[in-house]
Amino acid sequence: MGIPAAFRWLSTKYPKIISPVVEDQPMVMDDGTVIPVDTTRTNPNGEEFDNLYLDMNGIVHPCSHPEDRPAPKDEEEMMVEIFKYTERVVNMVRPRKLLMIAVDGVAPRAKMNQQRSRRFRAAQEAKEKEDDKIQLLQLLKQQNGGVLKQESIETVTKKAFDSNSITPGTPFMDILASSLRYWCAYKLNTDPAWAKMKVIISDATVPGEGEHKIMEFVRSQRSSPEHDPNTRHVIYGLDADLIMLGLATHEPHFRVLREDVFAQEGKVRMCKLCGQKGHDERACKGEAKEKDGEFDEKDKAHPLKPFIWLHVSVLREYLAVELDVPGLPFRFDLERAIDDWVFMCFFVGNDFLPHLPSLEIRENGIDTLMAIWKDNLPHMGGYVTKDGHVDLERAQYIMNGLAKQEDAIFKRRKETEDRREAGFKRRKLQQQNNSRGGYGGNGRGQYRNPESNGPPAGLALHPISSFPSDLPKAITHDMVVNRGSVQQANVANKSAASVLKSQIQGLMAEASKPAAASEDPNSSPQTPASALGKRKASLLEAEGDASTPGTSTPEPNTSNTPNTPSAGTEEAPVDSVRLWEEGYADRYYQQKFHVDPKDIEFRHKVARAYVEGLAWVLRYYFQGCPSWEWYYPYHYAPFAADFVDLGKMTINFEKGRISRPFEQLMSVLPAASRHSLPEVFHELMTEEDSEIIDFYPEDFEVDLNGKKMAWQGVALLPFIDMPRLLAAVEGKYPLLSPEDQARNAMGKDVLLLSDAHPLLYDEITSNFYSKKQGGTSFKLNPRASDGLAGKVEKVEGYLPHGSLVYPLQRNAMPDVEYDRSLSVHYEFPSTSHVHKSMLLRGLKLPPPVLDRTDIEVVKGKAQRGGRSYGGAPLGRSNYHNGGRQQPINYGPGSYGPGSHGPRHGRPDRGSYGPPSNGYNNPQASYGGPPPNWQPPAPGLPGFGTGVPPPPPPAHVYGGDRYGNTQGQGYGQGYGSQYGAPPPPPRGNYPPRGQQYHPPPGQDRRDYRSHGGDRGRDNRGYR
Repeated sequence: MGIPAAFRWLSTKYPKIISPVVEDQPMVMDDGTVIPVDTTRTNPNGEEFDNLYLDMNGIVHPCSHPEDRPAPKDEEEMMVEIFKYTERVVNMVRPRKLLMIAVDGVAPRAKMNQQRSRRFRAAQEAKEKEDDKIQLLQLLKQQNGGVLKQESIETVTKKAFDSNSITPGTPFMDILASSLRYWCAYKLNTDPAWAKMKVIISDATVPGEGEHKIMEFVRSQRSSPEHDPNTRHVIYGLDADLIMLGLATHEPHFRVLREDVFAQEGKVRMCKLCGQKGHDERACKGEAKEKDGEFDEKDKAHPLKPFIWLHVSVLREYLAVELDVPGLPFRFDLERAIDDWVFMCFFVGNDFLPHLPSLEIRENGIDTLMAIWKDNLPHMGGYVTKDGHVDLERAQYIMNGLAKQEDAIFKRRKETEDRREAGFKRRKLQQQNNSRGGYGGNGRGQYRNPESNGPPAGLALHPISSFPSDLPKAITHDMVVNRGSVQQANVANKSAASVLKSQIQGLMAEASKPAAASEDPNSSPQTPASALGKRKASLLEAEGDASTPGTSTPEPNTSNTPNTPSAGTEEAPVDSVRLWEEGYADRYYQQKFHVDPKDIEFRHKVARAYVEGLAWVLRYYFQGCPSWEWYYPYHYAPFAADFVDLGKMTINFEKGRISRPFEQLMSVLPAASRHSLPEVFHELMTEEDSEIIDFYPEDFEVDLNGKKMAWQGVALLPFIDMPRLLAAVEGKYPLLSPEDQARNAMGKDVLLLSDAHPLLYDEITSNFYSKKQGGTSFKLNPRASDGLAGKVEKVEGYLPHGSLVYPLQRNAMPDVEYDRSLSVHYEFPSTSHVHKSMLLRGLKLPPPVLDRTDIEVVKGKAQRGGRSYGGAPLGRSNYHNGGRQQPINYGPGSYGPGSHGPRHGRPDRGSYGPPSNGYNNPQASYGGPPPNWQPPAPGLPGFGTGVPPPPPPAHVYGGDRYGNTQGQGYGQGYGSQYGAPPPPPRGNYPPRGQQYHPPPGQDRRDYRSHGGDRGRDNRGYR
């Protein structure tokens, strides 16, 4: 599951969960000899670890198509890079008992939709990159008079590795599986630190996502009576969902290991076109690579990225403080509270459901949900989740609370975006003014260039082309793909005189077009520079670039400001839904779902499907995949107000059928990646008369959905109709070769160990390979296997003590004549017990890390966190009547504090419209200020004393700048107790530059500027 920005958000909010990894480095002697790290010694991080789990896709992707160094030349180089990276991770952790390597296998249908979107986008980007390469090659050829070096052709036209090959069922994954089995066996034979270690390899032939296969293993071991509750676990991976999965195990001794992706010190520029260092694709000239060192050995060395630990035990400490709710009518259970927190994290993003429109993790959406949860927990009668199952009646409380805040969230989001955009434009304008301002570029206007207001009188103007010009610079890739924006940026940075000259040059060029058109550009093998310039101009004109100098007539400049066209004239995409305006729900369902805005039942239908998805994801995390066939059938999520009558729902999942590898490939790959499939399937993806050709569109719409960047948009691909696809694919199965049939079969996990592990080695060999051998499988004895429970099965055709052969062609690694390792199939222990959200008996909790100061800081933030859109913090005693000591109840049938009737509907929401929180009727919860009322100025008698007056309506001042009256507690009438007064008239403030001093006895902090300090309560009174 991907939660965008979750890791950064967590590490910022809970700083002590992160610590750097201490890593020993090999020693390099003067003669170049490398002495490897002795990993049999104690771990330099101060703690020994038992089990290491590798989410292998997080290693395969950066090793096969890296961003900070040249890509490997072929698959064998990729495998060697994977070996090196894996060894580095293993040497950091130094597991003493078990290493588990899990590669993504066939995924549940709910995940395939997201995989399909990613792979179609990747193919589209690869095609665009290839087109850019072809254009660059053509321009390079023109620049060199029709002749191009063979080295440049090879550099530019080298085909990039198709990352879509990293999908179960492809030949690449077959090579990866055999290579990993060889490398682990090789390490068991040669590395003393691996001698007592057991290795489990779950390759792509075993169904399930890598991280979830790891979690299934952890849960299976917890169910064993011989399991040690103090086992030290480490999981490596790049996905933020590993943190949630670590919490879901309820194993406190758990760490997440990952690269420090925010460390930029060692990051070098890398061209994505030619794969060389020192420049990026914008400056690529397609030149052949120069060797760095006699054998280019210096180029291959690159700085190592640092790694960091994420301590799940410390995160549990933070959550124990933040989730604590005093005065509960039932016993507080931290394990159940953590499960509820994990459940709420699903709302802001995962790989199976689109996030709710009102929740963004960058806007502290999790804090908003936590505040609602804490307010309502005493009224819910218990926790929202239990052992991976959700109580829908209690979940209704959460959705009701969020629904009351949606309008405020959308309005504040728009306001924040506008403020950010205005700030960006202001800084950009200031930079432009500074660049052409006075002495030293101070931009204060003490001195201006005389030409800034136009050419001096009597100046004779001549065509620029009449002046001698230098040869053009070497063409780069940026000139090809960004030629329009480069011209615009150049125009924006010119003075007015320079712009005028450029425009006159354009007019002169238009006058000479007939003569230029009569010339044959191919008449001479040496292309003149002027002809090249004309062809580039024609490309610009073909694109209709009206802002290009020479294509528009200059207008008279009547002001002192230079008449400079703005750079980057491309307008941002228009958001036609406008969530911040009245009627957004109608527009949303009409434009996104293409349904009648009056069809309220459809909105409920979408919400019910989303609730099914939440229940599916929760069970997937805590108990394993509940259904391999379920998926969310929409591209967009509903609003929180659309979740009604959840308690009446009954959710059941059927396990369903697991797809085969080729069926998943046909479901997620675009036609451009068909090379990863057997040829018999190609016509299904390319022929117009194919019965499933509609599943493979070459062009598809990407809906930005209010976002700015294309990668944030929604790829509107058709959902796969699985019965149709299966009918088409199964008709091709008889045509498969034996090798392809083997790739399409389900595999099993493999357990490898060395003969240096005598008890387990002897137990397996005596059962499978001795004269008194028993059956083909038996149950492991955890005492002999050092705590490992499960079942092993004999590998057909395998005999121990043979030779270990390197599986790839170039023999980058050696063969081993006498293989001391042993391989068997492994099966997780089965149990009828569900995974329980509890700590195991005998557990010794890690020593606490948070001190008293940390705890107080967390408590202070928890009191006001998540309440930016209304709602008073709990426990503040200096409000009238002792503050709000009681939580806000949003249960079914309740309408919040101070409310005595149902919420009033709104046309765009039907009968279950949003709460009457003052956005549409600002005076609904207060009478407004008296006529001609003016507050006293700061410092004068009467200011800030007594009960403050009610805040003005939105059209007078706007409360917290978007119509929500400050301090009203989700719009339920708290303003009459502690709402902030409106600001005094601008003229009553102290003069600019003069410091304001509050009256004696008053705290300066009580007079915060309205609307500033956005992340806090925004109230002027304490």
